[in-house]
Amino acid sequence: MLCLSKKRKCSECGLLFCWGKIVSRAEKHIQGFSFTRILPILVLAGGLGAFFILGGAEYLAFETFRDNREFLLDFVERNGVAAVLAYMAVYAVAIAFSLPGGAVLTLTGGFLFGTLSGGVITVVGATLGATVLFLAARTGLGEPLRARAGPAMKKIEAEFHENAWSYLLFLRLVPLFPFWMVNLALAFLGVELRIFVATTMIGIIPGTFVYASLGNGLGVIFDQGAMPDLGIIFRPEILLPLLALSVLALIPVIYKRLKSRQE
Repeated sequence: MLCLSKKRKCSECGLLFCWGKIVSRAEKHIQGFSFTRILPILVLAGGLGAFFILGGAEYLAFETFRDNREFLLDFVERNGVAAVLAYMAVYAVAIAFSLPGGAVLTLTGGFLFGTLSGGVITVVGATLGATVLFLAARTGLGEPLRARAGPAMKKIEAEFHENAWSYLLFLRLVPLFPFWMVNLALAFLGVELRIFVATTMIGIIPGTFVYASLGNGLGVIFDQGAMPDLGIIFRPEILLPLLALSVLALIPVIYKRLKSRQE
């Protein structure tokens, strides 16, 4: 029999032209991007699109929160734990679907539950939502893309994995990188789930409590008819300490580099 490429026999059947092997390889190639694998990320992307098409952005606007603050306070007072779980679920869904309005939701948490409780509840909700997005992206796109990555990408991935804790804490502490973008990037790099969850929960604490504290004082701002400064985290007195913390997170990496050069 003739072979269309090179005259090499199939190690399994001994034929020069083996359809079984060709089909098998094609199936493996397609399997990486099977519908089942990408379904979760398609659902999240579809939900994000539907959110904007149906005008959902107005429900996560600060004006909506301000106009309904009395209703929300009454809801929390009447429902207690159920209200906490409801807020946590809303925050997790917003993060999982990469919806805008994270700052407004965090302000709401601080206003409804106080700085400490609101901050803790928000951190848990944000971590849950980020984990859902991370797992969906890692399974549907990250694993197939990494399997097809070239040597340069594999080298970057290896370096990132070697210092995963430092790099992840840096990315979470610096308030310059979009939260959803970091979640997707970490999924494509194949970060371990336990490291992702731990560094996300730890890294978002400072920024979360800044907004929760601001939310806790919204009563005075509402009484004055003013608007809160949603860009508060970029003020020098807040941004510089966050940048300092992010640099501290990179110290182990810097130390390794200096030590390797000396050797």
